[in-house]
Amino acid sequence: MANHPDKAELRLGDKSIELPVLVGTEDEVAVNIGHLRDETGVITLDEGYRNTGSVRSDITFINGEEGILRYRGIPIEQIAEKSTFVETAMLLIYGELPTSDHFDHFRHLLSEHQTIHEGMRNSFLGFPPSGHPMAILSSMINTLSCYNEDVLAMEEDDSFENAAARLISKIRTVAAYAYKTSIGQPWMYPEPESSYCRNFLHLMFSLPTKHYEPNPDVLRALSLFLILHADHEQNCSTSTVRMVASAGANLFASCAAGVCALWGPLHGGANVAVIEQLQRIHASGESIDSLIERVKQKKEKLFGFGHGVYKSYDPRAQILRKQAAKVLASLGRKDPLLDIAQRLEEIALKDNYFVERNLYPNVDFYSGIVLRALGIPTDMFTVMFAIGRMPGWIANWKEVHDSKSRIYRPRQVYTGPAQRDYVDLKDRVDDKR
Repeated sequence: MANHPDKAELRLGDKSIELPVLVGTEDEVAVNIGHLRDETGVITLDEGYRNTGSVRSDITFINGEEGILRYRGIPIEQIAEKSTFVETAMLLIYGELPTSDHFDHFRHLLSEHQTIHEGMRNSFLGFPPSGHPMAILSSMINTLSCYNEDVLAMEEDDSFENAAARLISKIRTVAAYAYKTSIGQPWMYPEPESSYCRNFLHLMFSLPTKHYEPNPDVLRALSLFLILHADHEQNCSTSTVRMVASAGANLFASCAAGVCALWGPLHGGANVAVIEQLQRIHASGESIDSLIERVKQKKEKLFGFGHGVYKSYDPRAQILRKQAAKVLASLGRKDPLLDIAQRLEEIALKDNYFVERNLYPNVDFYSGIVLRALGIPTDMFTVMFAIGRMPGWIANWKEVHDSKSRIYRPRQVYTGPAQRDYVDLKDRVDDKR
């Protein structure tokens, strides 16, 4: 670890103040401005928080320049190769890989809580068939809390674990039932002995007259998708969960807010944009070279390239790239969109325009192709993201809850009108007329 000064000096006119310097585990340096306003009456402005560390967290580490992602210190490549989604969820929430006893206990809780109250059936039927699954998901997470009042307070470790298990387990049931309702198919009840991913696919695709049985590569692809989306530091939805949690809101309400943030097309909806663009290319027959030129001329945006944090190849994209080809091969299926995506990547990675701008494939570039291979409809893509991200949201909620931090309250730089007087209605003139 490099040597860093323990203080920074800030000059404001003829006044100078010292600010503490903090250094993280991975040599990340931060200037602590927590008392800047109290001491000077001045605040910092960082629109979009791109250079602001809002929290100290032990959960996830990202080095965007080198393409590094670690959950609780463990490289994502190792987790993707060796772990399961449930084990990864426990690592994120509790900070360590679980013992066999704890793992069995948590899996038992997931099985125990995978059904939802029959009273929620009417809630599903109250939505129009065209209702977006993310709207239904956020509403139903809040509705779940009405049927689980015993875990809302979460004053003890056992009640928190029950609440965490309920959310992780029930979110897949809610998601599958939202899908089934939208296409007019009957709900399927969960299978207590099935794994997390197998059970979800059963809930999505089984019928009373036909049981869906996924092959091992399909199960592995789904597990990988969920693992790779399980957490990603202080992104928009995770920051939203922490913001809501800081107000003392319960776990269900905080995660429902995370779903709403994730719904945005610039966040959880990015892989939908990738798939839609690949479909347009395929349908039009446009050459890849032609598209690349239009992107360079800023006539079109190339979705799935570049990232707000990574300045090199997103490590999650590398893992999903291989899995997309593998699962399609195991199903004996070809997807022309994968061929187009691989050709796009091949050309872009050799083009100085993209290399100089650090425009490498991100996780969204291949995740949609993987989900298509699994039979997941496009309007469920963001819901799948939410299922995967739930452990990260829970881990971050727990970190806020355990730290008993003050309510988050950003400041602003006001740029509106200066003080002015109220004008009676009869005296107002419309300047635009």
